[in-house]
Amino acid sequence: MKSIRKILYATDFSESSEPACAYALTLAQLAGAGIHVLHVIGELADNRRSRIPPEAFELFEKELEIHVVKEMKEFCKRHLGDQVAYTTEIAIGTPFQVILDRVAKTGSDLIVMGTHGRTGIEHILVGSTAERVMRRSTVPVLTVRAPS
Repeated sequence: MKSIRKILYATDFSESSEPACAYALTLAQLAGAGIHVLHVIGELADNRRSRIPPEAFELFEKELEIHVVKEMKEFCKRHLGDQVAYTTEIAIGTPFQVILDRVAKTGSDLIVMGTHGRTGIEHILVGSTAERVMRRSTVPVLTVRAPS
């Protein structure tokens, strides 16, 4: 069996991502692995942002970054603490593409992420980042569905 040295844990900070964090933590502890915590801001990659005046968008982007950095610190402190070695990253882009890109760049052996468990028309309209990652990933992906 292949050893796990680094786990890429993708989070959107929602309640549905918390159970996945617990799995990432447990697996990291069992394997003696580190965790790379990744949060992708997908909304700013949207083509509609060209409708926003550049000055307003820059101010919004700075405020959002301050908020997300704070949220990342609080999330990691609450869910990981000093129980495992971890690094953090905040990126802007299409979530599934950024996640797949970071797997290669970080040398991760496993991806752990939560899934909202959408079905039917909601799944078709919203799509599934987890599904897209699973279909294209070169490393194993563990998805953890949030309790309903």
